[in-house]
Amino acid sequence: MFITRFAPSPTGPLHLGHAYSAILAHDSAARESGTFLLRIDDLDQTRSRPEWEAQIFDDLSWLGLSWPQPVLRQSDRLPLYANALETLWDQGLLYPCSCSRADIRAAVSAPQEGAPLQGPDGLIYPGTCRPAHPPSGPMPDSPLRLDMARALAHLGRAPAFTETGAGPDGETGLITPSTMTRTVGDVALARPGLGASYHLSVVVDDADQQITHVIRGRDLFSATQIHVLLQGLLGLPTPIYHHHRLIRDDAGKRLAKRDDARAIAGYRAEGKTPQDIRAMLGL
Repeated sequence: MFITRFAPSPTGPLHLGHAYSAILAHDSAARESGTFLLRIDDLDQTRSRPEWEAQIFDDLSWLGLSWPQPVLRQSDRLPLYANALETLWDQGLLYPCSCSRADIRAAVSAPQEGAPLQGPDGLIYPGTCRPAHPPSGPMPDSPLRLDMARALAHLGRAPAFTETGAGPDGETGLITPSTMTRTVGDVALARPGLGASYHLSVVVDDADQQITHVIRGRDLFSATQIHVLLQGLLGLPTPIYHHHRLIRDDAGKRLAKRDDARAIAGYRAEGKTPQDIRAMLGL
């Protein structure tokens, strides 16, 4: 069985990088007589727009991609994410955190020599709100972080996954727990206004949709170790991962949604064909 997915956020136009990832996943599923799913990551309702979602459907269809209906939307699944959070809370692995981004910046303004500052979620959390012992009582309706050291100890083994691509520096699926505490830290799993973080929601959704292969860019490689850890803590299967090369501009910078000049809709307006897009991507 081969099931993969493409899960864009409807917060802007799809660009060449999105097209590469979607086509690669779609073609991989076709070669394996498998299934390609489209999933809409719309947890951030303040930035998600119906018109961007409609554009996603239109651009992907124009590229020749197809997928089963109905399409799963993360905004419809908040109770499932809450259940997963409850499980982690009951395991004593979460704690409330009231720190703002400004608080974190201030706390890490004078780091120890050699200590990394940036992790998968930006600045690595310095543990300001981390309690000495797991909180007791009902799970609060507040931002929650994963106690990384406690979670790794609770899992009782080093998280690992099968990687058929590579990380930015050629990394494989080997994860070192001591490295996770130092270079990832206590990631946020419940965020204000979102209900759940990307890390938690993607793990729950991949398991629920029986995803066997995750195909995505190397910029998400560092986040995969978080996802594999959460899969182990929640008793969920770990897919096979393939992290592919990134599509960059002429200056070597990774494309982002602000790169409207490379939006698929823009190329379509210029008269480019789906075959032209594939050729530009080396597919």
